[in-house]
Amino acid sequence: MEQPLLISALLQHAETYHGDSEIVSRTVEGPIHRYTYREAARRSRQLANALAGLGVAHGDTVGTLAWNGYRHYEIYFATSGSGAICHTVNPRLFAEQISYIINHGEDKVLMFDLSFLPVVEQIAAELTTVQHFVLLTDRAHMPRESTLDNLLCYEDLVNSHSDHYQWPVFDENTASSLCYTSGTTGNPKGVLYSHRSTVLHAFASSLPDSLDISAQGAIMPVVPMFHVNGWGLPYSCTMNGAKLVLPGPKMDGVNLYELIESEGVTMAAGVPTIWMMLLQHCQKNHLKIHSLKRVIVGGSAAPESMVDQLAEHGAELRQLWGMTELSPCGTTSTPKFKHNGCDTPTLRALQTKQGRPIYGVAIRIVDDEGKPLPNDGVAFGNLQVKGSWVLSRYFKRELDDAHTEDGWFNTGDVVTIDRDGYMKITDRTKDVIKSGGEWISSIELENILVGHPAVAEAAAIGVLHPKWDERPLMVVVLKPGATASREELLGFYEGKIAKWWTPDDVVFLDELPHTATGKLQKMKLREMFKDYQWA
Repeated sequence: MEQPLLISALLQHAETYHGDSEIVSRTVEGPIHRYTYREAARRSRQLANALAGLGVAHGDTVGTLAWNGYRHYEIYFATSGSGAICHTVNPRLFAEQISYIINHGEDKVLMFDLSFLPVVEQIAAELTTVQHFVLLTDRAHMPRESTLDNLLCYEDLVNSHSDHYQWPVFDENTASSLCYTSGTTGNPKGVLYSHRSTVLHAFASSLPDSLDISAQGAIMPVVPMFHVNGWGLPYSCTMNGAKLVLPGPKMDGVNLYELIESEGVTMAAGVPTIWMMLLQHCQKNHLKIHSLKRVIVGGSAAPESMVDQLAEHGAELRQLWGMTELSPCGTTSTPKFKHNGCDTPTLRALQTKQGRPIYGVAIRIVDDEGKPLPNDGVAFGNLQVKGSWVLSRYFKRELDDAHTEDGWFNTGDVVTIDRDGYMKITDRTKDVIKSGGEWISSIELENILVGHPAVAEAAAIGVLHPKWDERPLMVVVLKPGATASREELLGFYEGKIAKWWTPDDVVFLDELPHTATGKLQKMKLREMFKDYQWA
């Protein structure tokens, strides 16, 4: 009963009891790579020996700039399993942010895919703690020239070491991995996870009411492994021995459809924009998705139209809400027994909520003075959480202004919670539109408009108004070849919301600004339209 919860034990279990289950990866070099948990465990032990040979000791940090692939998977387990810290860095950030994160994390070794060699060469001189640069490829694909001195080849490094390695046993509260928030304001903030929090998160996220992961599934994390540890899927899939399908750098509709069909993917996870691309590809080419049973959507709310479209392919959409600070899983929108037999509108309303807490997480809403509000589905307030995998303090920050005195973490979301515990985000604190002293949910305005057949993406922002303080402005991207007028889109709201919620105007753009993790950058839109003149 006293055995510590360690990440290495997940891989040992998969090797022993699911040794022939597959890990399939689309590589940066091009071909599909296949091997098993047994082979992954062997190579992870080789890599652990290689890291020791590079001077990586217990508590040191190993950084990655990599897509979802088998080599990245090996780094996850070799690094944390040996007692070092796996630091996944988002390569979609600006070069200055990447430099800051690597230096702040004190990465001793940096491992990166071929795609990111130019970025690393650009910032290498600024990386004060990195002692070794390792390119995640084989000898045949190593560059002939590089500005990086002594650039190491990953395959040479792994193959030059023995697979005889005893995973060390240590305190389960030891740091295992490090992720940084997007940093939309100020510098990104680090969130340090422990072996204990990671394994507990893997247990809870595997449950049927959560992500429902088992050895019968073929799971494809489209969410990048550099974003909150791929929502924990590399760990939970390993814990359960699920077939793991890693899409590499190609996350467009064409390549995702091909991989889902060829590998019999039963569950996939990613942000809404990914599934919009997949569904548009299927619609355009009259394709049917056959194996997919469940799609996990997180990062931002999924519109009801997406629920319906996936249902036509036989796939259930399940909302996941979480944050980097939550490892990330907090709630899922799984129905209860009482919902069996409910009509479609009732179920759709449930599916478009962010869901109820999985075991290990508690949620509550409070007003601006911190007074708890009722779970009646009507009152909305600031969401606070606490739990076994919720961060205690941001990495290297002594001042903790994110928690209340009694240990609740302030998420920054404005939500309602109903009597069954289902939470629905009405807005981010900074995104809510306040018109005439009343709040309007930008998320609801966006979800409705995305249901229009001509709309690919929509963002609602509050713009200063001489009479009402703020009024909602819709910023819209139309689907390729589609047309829609301002009047048509505003009329689409009729009967769906209170009249005073109806936006005052619509503007059209070719694309919307997104963060490196695919979220809408409302702050940039507000800056773009800060001087907007109402008609």
